[in-house]
Amino acid sequence: MKVITIGREYGSGGRTIGKLVAEKLGIPYYDRELVDKAAKQSGLAVEAIEENDQVVTRSFLYDLAIGTSYGYVNSAGVPLDLNTQVFLAQREAILEFSQSPCVIVGRCADYILRDRDDVLKVFIYADRKARLERIVKEYGEDPGKAEKLLAQSDKRRARHYEEFTDSIWGARRNYDVMLNSATIGQEQTVAMICDLAK
Repeated sequence: MKVITIGREYGSGGRTIGKLVAEKLGIPYYDRELVDKAAKQSGLAVEAIEENDQVVTRSFLYDLAIGTSYGYVNSAGVPLDLNTQVFLAQREAILEFSQSPCVIVGRCADYILRDRDDVLKVFIYADRKARLERIVKEYGEDPGKAEKLLAQSDKRRARHYEEFTDSIWGARRNYDVMLNSATIGQEQTVAMICDLAK
């Protein structure tokens, strides 16, 4: 496998697992880097991409005011909404990064690279209790807000994925393997992904 994409539920540890897989295999890891690369290539401000990263609920007026400043337009020359511009900018970055072996976390990378034979598409999930514990202990979130944050994050990721793909976020047909990081454990999850990639 040349490229590993990792989709993940919020609080499942997918980002950390992706970093560890990349370290173990000695290949680059891309997550935040996609935001920076997309901004540089498109001319979109990093702040605009961060605010719209995996979000599809901006107002028409906001999109019009911000989106007209940048270069993505439809066939009639009308600027695309900002969410679509962010997706397209990140898509270009993913296509560029994936020319070499790497690990890419999130941002519909599994869908964008779906027609390639050299991509291992992974989805990391965990039970709700384990995710809530991670959100509080590792992410430092307020225990009283963890439940709401988890629900909002998953909902946002699902809506973003479904907005820009023809599929459902977390559906098994989109991935080669789905791993429960709470049951398997982080170390074993990393080892399994590395073995599969080899």
